[in-house]
Amino acid sequence: MINLEKGQRVNLEVMKFTIGLGWDVNQSASGNDFDLDASVFILGSNQKLISDEYFVFYNNLKSPDEAVVHTGDNLTGDGEGDDESILIDLSKIDFRAEDIRIVVTIHKATERKQNFGQVHNSFVRIYNTDTKEEILKYELEEDFSIETSVEFGRIYKKNGVWKFEAAGVGDKQGLEGYLTKYN
Repeated sequence: MINLEKGQRVNLEVMKFTIGLGWDVNQSASGNDFDLDASVFILGSNQKLISDEYFVFYNNLKSPDEAVVHTGDNLTGDGEGDDESILIDLSKIDFRAEDIRIVVTIHKATERKQNFGQVHNSFVRIYNTDTKEEILKYELEEDFSIETSVEFGRIYKKNGVWKFEAAGVGDKQGLEGYLTKYN
């Protein structure tokens, strides 16, 4: 298993794997529950969504090619281990796909006065879906005190080889910012 640091890249040796995302939240001063949401943007060579159906999230759990399947929304983040999971099968991915962005946003962050500075123990990991063997893990150690969304990582194709990059890039615009950027 490889522990990645921000910006580090590794080749993906398997075509079928699961992305596990996890986090814990501090008790919010606002008293509201946190609802973090994992989303996946499947982009073409122009760094835009192949089509709207290639935005996979809690209201669209599957890409049209069934290469990306979101297992469902965890509304609280309670418990150990992965809070949300995404199944990936690169052997099924649309030939136009060049880049897969993994983003986590805080639902109603502005309204609830929440940000990623109130979230800790955040990680993204990739493991073999069949054997459950962990391939890599990236733990976000930065303090995103004003950000309401974080791009955890990206899977991209370079010279025909799929790679993973630990991104750890925060943003204040939430999900809407990514929809604008990638649509």
